[in-house]
Amino acid sequence: MLYRSLAKPLLFKMDPEQAHHLIIGGLSGMGSIRPVPSGLRVMYGVRETSDLAVDMFGCHFPTPVGLAAGLDKNGQAVTGFSSIGFGFMEVGTVTPLAQPGNDQPRLFRLPPDEALVNRMGFNNLGAEAMAGELARLSERRIPVAVNIGKNKATSNEEAHLDYAKCIRALYDYADLFVVNISSPNTPDLRNLQHGNELKELLAAVMNEMETQRKRAGGSVKSVLVKIAPDVNDQELEYMVSTIADSGVAGIIATNTTISREGLSHQHAKETGGLSGKPLRDRSTEIIRQIYRQTEGKLPIIGSGGIFTSEDAYEKIKAGASLVEIYTALIYEGPEVNRRIHAGLRELLRKDGYSHISEAVGAEHR
Repeated sequence: MLYRSLAKPLLFKMDPEQAHHLIIGGLSGMGSIRPVPSGLRVMYGVRETSDLAVDMFGCHFPTPVGLAAGLDKNGQAVTGFSSIGFGFMEVGTVTPLAQPGNDQPRLFRLPPDEALVNRMGFNNLGAEAMAGELARLSERRIPVAVNIGKNKATSNEEAHLDYAKCIRALYDYADLFVVNISSPNTPDLRNLQHGNELKELLAAVMNEMETQRKRAGGSVKSVLVKIAPDVNDQELEYMVSTIADSGVAGIIATNTTISREGLSHQHAKETGGLSGKPLRDRSTEIIRQIYRQTEGKLPIIGSGGIFTSEDAYEKIKAGASLVEIYTALIYEGPEVNRRIHAGLRELLRKDGYSHISEAVGAEHR
């Protein structure tokens, strides 16, 4: 209630991007003050429970609900976000070189639709800057997935070089990597999802991951691919088949959508990627199709329109092993993690499951 009654009214009077920077700056600064993370965990933390903890991708996830990419673009607020109930988080999207992104304004709220539209354009400080931020972390309480992309000026023909550069710069600091080929805000990026380009890109990514594994030692770190919801059934089938054959560890479904179906707010006319409740059903359907096609053998992280435990559980039963939120955090505040966690435990109990893994893909059985 603290967020919705006090913080949210103030933040929603601000320009959305200014509010975003205020939150990231605040969490970054507070995270470096020793007592503050402990205080945040008392206020908003989620206690790990055996029924919802997940071991996957070579990592331990204390809860199955993570933070999607886009909020902490430079890895500056990992300690803060780690303290408010997330079980994992994505940082980025990061590119090899710093870039300013698209012209402002580029972030828009749609309150009646509980949605956001963004056309940020991979604004970030670059891979080396993120490596510096992650290297300075004194502790890491949750897995950190580094979401990587290409610079706007890099052609699709040379995109694989940018992804490899990100991996080289950040391999030592990431727990796993996410290949972003699905943002609608970098020209032609989504073309990398299709045809031979996807096969060649993922082959280059996996080759670089193996090179870094040999250099650093230990087991290879997992790679996931984040896909778009705006594909037809044939495109999705080919995409999933190519991803499965590449050797990557899983899929994140989905990124934002360019669809504007059913929206009522004036900002629906703005170009960019739409996130929030209007994306919920489409992202769940994509999860359902991936699970069916792969017979549940390729792990899925479900993302898109999750505001409640019921939203999360629907994606889990459709085939997701983990889920992510983004827009719900903006509209509901950090209390949302405790609500989703408690609700998921109750839903599992009602269905007679002792662990979340038993519910994954349940609707297909």
